[in-house]
Amino acid sequence: MNRKQFIGLAGSTALTLLLSRKDLFANTKAPAQGEFLFVEAEGFTDYGGWELDQQSMEVTGSPYLLAHGLGIPVADAATTVEFPSAGTYRVWVRTRDWVAPWKAPGAPGRFQLLIDKVPLKETFGTKGAAWHWHDGGQVTVQKKATLSLHDLTGFEGRCEAILFCKDVNFEPVNDLQALTKFRRKLLGLSDIPADGGTYDLVVIGGGVAGTSAAISAARQGIRVALIQDRPVLGGNGSSEVRVWPEGRTRQQPFPHVGDIVEEIMPTPPTPVNGTRNALNGAFYDDSKKLKAVKNEPNITLMIYERAFQVEKDNNEIKAVIIQNIQTGKRRKLKAKYFADCTGDATVGFLAGADHEMSKTGLMGMSNLWNVLNAADNKQVLACECKDKTALAMQCEIGEVAQPFPRCPWAIDLKDKPFPGRKGYKGQWGREDPLSNLGGWFWESGFDKNPITEVELIRDLNFRAMYGAWDTLKNVDKQYPNHRLGWAAFIAGKRESRRLMGDLVLTADDFRKNNSFPDPAFPCSWHIDIHAADPAFDKDLKGQEFISRASEGEGYVYNKIYWAPYRVLYSRNISNLFMAGRDISVSNDGLGPVRVMRTCGMMGEVVGKAAALCTKYKTTPRGVYEKHLDKLQDLMRTPGQYRAENIS
Repeated sequence: MNRKQFIGLAGSTALTLLLSRKDLFANTKAPAQGEFLFVEAEGFTDYGGWELDQQSMEVTGSPYLLAHGLGIPVADAATTVEFPSAGTYRVWVRTRDWVAPWKAPGAPGRFQLLIDKVPLKETFGTKGAAWHWHDGGQVTVQKKATLSLHDLTGFEGRCEAILFCKDVNFEPVNDLQALTKFRRKLLGLSDIPADGGTYDLVVIGGGVAGTSAAISAARQGIRVALIQDRPVLGGNGSSEVRVWPEGRTRQQPFPHVGDIVEEIMPTPPTPVNGTRNALNGAFYDDSKKLKAVKNEPNITLMIYERAFQVEKDNNEIKAVIIQNIQTGKRRKLKAKYFADCTGDATVGFLAGADHEMSKTGLMGMSNLWNVLNAADNKQVLACECKDKTALAMQCEIGEVAQPFPRCPWAIDLKDKPFPGRKGYKGQWGREDPLSNLGGWFWESGFDKNPITEVELIRDLNFRAMYGAWDTLKNVDKQYPNHRLGWAAFIAGKRESRRLMGDLVLTADDFRKNNSFPDPAFPCSWHIDIHAADPAFDKDLKGQEFISRASEGEGYVYNKIYWAPYRVLYSRNISNLFMAGRDISVSNDGLGPVRVMRTCGMMGEVVGKAAALCTKYKTTPRGVYEKHLDKLQDLMRTPGQYRAENIS
């Protein structure tokens, strides 16, 4: 490379280069000569009303911005950039038509790219089922400019990156491996990770399980790093997903298992329409979990960080490599022990841990949602709509009608039943049809890969939601003053990979009340397995979006079931713990253990076991074989108990 310029933009991930070295861009479709400006969408200084979405990085290679407006165009995302020189560039925008996998018409995710407030002639989000570089034509610019993403619909438009090139014949690469190399070279990002520190325990995943594990371990006096790829902690129990944490804590004979879980759990609100799911985000009290972690001096919290690589020696993990989802910078974290609390078993999978994942008959994912009545001033004042100010002003002067556009690209439900349509209560038994909209049973992905197809599954949930609301508003002519109030864009997962431990717990263990010598955490949920509900899936093969829950045939809960410690560590990776829905259970054994308070108690026990590993220089298996009595002693002590008293 003859000359390279790095332009530091405050808070913006962008780079300008003058390039002449062709080998940098192997696999591209034209010679790479000319000046470039590469802008990551996640590096915009102002996201406006767009959301940062990282959950599909295994497929996209990078996060993207999502115009999640529920049918109301969101405010522009914007950033300021500096080009290598003024002149004419070809513009490429990495995006997709998100309904194209279903060959659906209408391209609802349309948006424009504005340069100094002037839109390019090309409209984006209109082509291609897969992520690709959409040619935006040529533009003449000055040295500096403001870029804006201008949403046209409010219906889930998405942008991953923008590329400007003075070589108008250049075409950027789409192959993920080549694109990652291309991206990081243009952005000047090193592939050699910086030193992220050395710890006793690295916990990957900041849901209820991971947060509890980190606090538990830190209170035993060991050094902990907690890695989370979202801005909030709590996972499914956060304000982003809004599933209410279930499960009974503090049970005999270990009534202090659950102390930490209850410490970080929000105060239960009065149920609305019989549920605590999908309520206002404040009810889930993200700040309570964050404050508890930050108050622990032994925890180093790293948010917006995603684990993507593992270094190991034989059957032992030595380090994890994490990448910041906003800047792309990488760090290496070394530790003696690791806890995979990702839900997807990401770290265990990367390390080659024995694992299972069902290929068919999986429990699906939910993207919970709710509606509000614009004629009710209290609901308007409490709403979290992106256009709340405008809505409140409209309602003040009595303009409460809430029209909704037709959605020909959504699932066509005009002649189909669904929960929430008049006359269809289904399994849920609620009299008010509105209370059956957007609940846990709005679920899809029963035949899809929950890791590589998470975007597709989430988008299917969107198509179901928008199709149902279109039908109610425009076909059934119901709810003229109601509108969509909130919907999760982060998927609430139930099942993906499960890491195998020295013992694999099954539903039969619950049915037969099988006991083990290493009871570790209490289970109080039924054998809760979900499948597509045949009452609602006619003509929707592959697009089923309503589930039915089974309580497990032949199983009646008559007491607390204590699951064994041996499901909380890997059988072939010697220093790997796990807590959450990726523990060592069978497909049906997952049903009773996957609710969040139960997952949090797994984390508490993992934290205590990691402290014993550190003190006695043993393995998770070694705790079972040689120090089980000490682990059970710790399980009998309050959650504030400290390591200096470990005997």
